[in-house]
Amino acid sequence: MQQSPQVDLRHLYVQYSGKRHGSAGWALEDIVLQIRRGEQIAVIGPSGAGKTTLLQTLACASEPVQGEYFFHGQAVWQLSGSQRHRLRRQLFLAPQTPPLPPRQRVVTAVLAGRLPQWSFLQACKNLIYPSDPHAAFDALSRFHLQHKLYERVDHLSGGERQRCGLARLLLSGAELLVVDEPLSALDPTLALQTLQALQQAARERQASLICSLHQVDLARRHFDRIIGLRNGKIIFDSHQVSDQMIAGLYQNAGTASAANPDNEAGSTDKIRTTNAGLPSLSETMLATDHSRCS
Repeated sequence: MQQSPQVDLRHLYVQYSGKRHGSAGWALEDIVLQIRRGEQIAVIGPSGAGKTTLLQTLACASEPVQGEYFFHGQAVWQLSGSQRHRLRRQLFLAPQTPPLPPRQRVVTAVLAGRLPQWSFLQACKNLIYPSDPHAAFDALSRFHLQHKLYERVDHLSGGERQRCGLARLLLSGAELLVVDEPLSALDPTLALQTLQALQQAARERQASLICSLHQVDLARRHFDRIIGLRNGKIIFDSHQVSDQMIAGLYQNAGTASAANPDNEAGSTDKIRTTNAGLPSLSETMLATDHSRCS
């Protein structure tokens, strides 16, 4: 019997803010996608293709204008705010630049991956007395960062901050791991080690891993399924990606971006997002600079 999809996107359209309905305003256009639990998928495409937007949509951080998003058969955007809040515990979005408070210690920042599972009291206590430093140490060791356990976040390099964010992901308990450009600040050797650690961790917990990458060679070598995205549209979704498919995906990409400035890299802050149902505690704890954690 075939497994039902964990994620089912049906003709999704996500629009840039300040735009009227129409193709010029779509950050994502007519996205049809199914993901089964445990799959590992790489999303590739030129800068401004909509990769980050797609990941935000999968993590319920961007609300579509049209279409439907089903997670385990539930229509996500037809749920109440509290129901969607609970559902988000099963999702984890690791952005390219993790939102780590600069004066917080690494151990506390990593353990914040458990915020959706904690009460307000537990979260407050963890800021002063880390609840499970051994778990944080083990998660950091996956990414060769265990020696930074009690460092302050603002003492980390860009690549170390990225890996700290991935260690947080390991403690989340989520079954859909959505990771945006996790290797952008890493050298080739460390990038490969990080990708392998991330994939192994996902396999161990039978979680799905959706990862956007600019490193096409790593995507082709390490992912069985690759989605090619361009101008907000899925160009291919395949287990066998040829050189010709890659060439077509990136051909004249600079010209296409120039013709559509809203699709430039870094424009994802213009995407219409929603905070409905987001865990306000997580927002507060991750954004606050607590001097006691120095």
